[in-house]
Amino acid sequence: MDIDIDKTRVLLEEKAELLRTISHPVRLCILTKLLYEGSSNVTGLQNCLDVPQSTVSQHLSKLRSAGVVKKTRNGLEINYRVVNDDVTKILKILLNK
Repeated sequence: MDIDIDKTRVLLEEKAELLRTISHPVRLCILTKLLYEGSSNVTGLQNCLDVPQSTVSQHLSKLRSAGVVKKTRNGLEINYRVVNDDVTKILKILLNK
């Protein structure tokens, strides 16, 4: 079985960046809540985490920039959900689900 080392290296670098993005404990908690609930707004996440709204918003911004979560607007409310299949798989493994 031949492997393309250059393509494999690029893929591994992308996966490592994804792991760095989600590895913060607050981000893992946000992602876990979103995985179980399907979606949530910042207030719902803030109440769960017991951290300031600005902290939750900063972490959500990083997750959005990395393509891990997506936001949708429903009137004045903005909800977030996990859209990255690799992250979903990783969380399920970490949580034994």
